Amino acid sequence: MLQQATIDFLKKLEKNNNKEWFDKNRKLYEAAKADYEAFVTAVYAELTKLEPRLAEHKAKDSIFRIFRDVRFAKDKSPYKANFGAYMSRGGKKSPDAGYYMHLQPGGKSFLAGGMWMPEGPVLKKVRQELDYNFKEFQGIINKASFKKLFNKWEGETLKTIPQGYTADNPAIEFLKMKSVIVSIPMDDADYTSKTAVSKVVKLFTEMKPLVDFLNRSLD
Repeated sequence: MLQQATIDFLKKLEKNNNKEWFDKNRKLYEAAKADYEAFVTAVYAELTKLEPRLAEHKAKDSIFRIFRDVRFAKDKSPYKANFGAYMSRGGKKSPDAGYYMHLQPGGKSFLAGGMWMPEGPVLKKVRQELDYNFKEFQGIINKASFKKLFNKWEGETLKTIPQGYTADNPAIEFLKMKSVIVSIPMDDADYTSKTAVSKVVKLFTEMKPLVDFLNRSLD
């Protein structure tokens, strides 16, 4: 489980998002970062039982930097008021489908699984997999336990029919998606509970058939 102090640090950072405050409270940041890394490590330990290739990666390599790139952003806040980690078989920077864990107090925390905004060549392979094996895909997303947890899809969709497909394709609504990803909200208490790791792993386990299906398109 995560320490309440980690949640508190992110709340304070959101209210004091400037370099002067951050520098004065760097010890709080280091403690919160270490706590989050330990939590991700614990999640990894369980996930590797489901996906052995995750053992090739370390938690610290899956966690995103807290420093924002503000070069082209209207919001010049220098720090993210959240911690995030992406766990996939190919590592954080790979195009592979995987699992994302987002910690942001105030009702903004969530878990997600799938593939977010893949580049054109990857998306083309995913669409081909959906087209060829749509019945299998339907079996995954129509499973009762899956539908109960994940009742909507995230991300943008094309307004037109993707090249090479027709409007009467049974999978057309999914073929138009730019991402294939599901998510579920998490409360602060979900992360600080003694059962936090097991809850996260249980939810990721429900996402696994979708992740496996998407990754198969890249194999």
